[in-house]
Amino acid sequence: MLSRSAWRSGARLRKRRPETSTVGPPARSRPTLEAVATVAGVSRATVSRVINGDHRVRADAAASVRAAIDQLGYVPNQAARSLVTRRTDAVAVVVAEPQERVFIDPFFGTIFRGVGKALAEHGLQFVLLLLEGTTDRDSVVRYLAGGHVDGALIFSLKSDDALPAAVTGLDLPAVFSGRPDWPRHQAGDDVLFVNADNRGGGATAARHLQSLGRSKIATITGPMDQAASVDRLLGFRDELPHLADSLIVEADFSRHGAARAMHLLLERHPDLDAVFVASDLMAAAALDVLREQGRRVPDDVAVVGFDGIAAVAERTSPPLTTIHQDIEKMGRLMVDLLTQAITGPGEPRPESITIPTRLVRRLSA
Repeated sequence: MLSRSAWRSGARLRKRRPETSTVGPPARSRPTLEAVATVAGVSRATVSRVINGDHRVRADAAASVRAAIDQLGYVPNQAARSLVTRRTDAVAVVVAEPQERVFIDPFFGTIFRGVGKALAEHGLQFVLLLLEGTTDRDSVVRYLAGGHVDGALIFSLKSDDALPAAVTGLDLPAVFSGRPDWPRHQAGDDVLFVNADNRGGGATAARHLQSLGRSKIATITGPMDQAASVDRLLGFRDELPHLADSLIVEADFSRHGAARAMHLLLERHPDLDAVFVASDLMAAAALDVLREQGRRVPDDVAVVGFDGIAAVAERTSPPLTTIHQDIEKMGRLMVDLLTQAITGPGEPRPESITIPTRLVRRLSA
């Protein structure tokens, strides 16, 4: 048993330990909503409305709140905020393509850059969902229906895809890439989309090749179960109404598919002197085949692509003439439409958008 003096000594030592501790000062407490309100000189309710995206707050009050948030380093409690707003601050990006194409094709990298930047500006998270088959489709629909996201951006739909009908049946805002071209869609349906003028672009390509004096003009299309591919071919045929079917070969937006198509066109028509290819990535593969076959570009065969992806078109040999669509802008516009749709009641309904295309001349045509 300890003596009374020893106990007292031990007690004194125990009392002194906190005073001599080398641990640093206690961490600062997390800034609160009330602290933001105090610094901003507004009510707690006003701060809450600004954080939750209520546009009815006066501009000067909203600016004061945002300045106070920056000054204090305030971070909203997401769980509490979700209870109030019924929002997740996440958006699903659904792509109906195999992952090997999504991560290789520069089209997706470019449009995802636009989507990502715009989502970040709105404080929204990017949730990528790849859809490769019926099983994936069912799980994607269940996920979208489960309240995990506030809306969806949907890419690469096929004309026979059941996903659009499933998505439009959900109480979930959605924006589609490309014009609607699926079963049971009717003009005037309540569907939002962002599209490029693919038909106008196909017509521009045909007119340009004709202006060069080319007479045996062929085309390599994208997959004909996608509206963009159909429209590019329709525009091309608008200017070349007597185009023989043998001068049209369908590919799948891959380099391998385009190379196969280019070989087939040369076998059918050794005298062809121009080709319009429905994507820059495929056009790059077509240029490789022409070079392997000893065809000079553009002297023997002129080539026009579609997309306007500088990272591809400027690095081919020779540099690729192409139909430019502003892919990154399309991604941003899709997010803009979606955020307007999410805001919902009390706001004007946004309208679908079709952006123009234009010819960018380089050395291939």
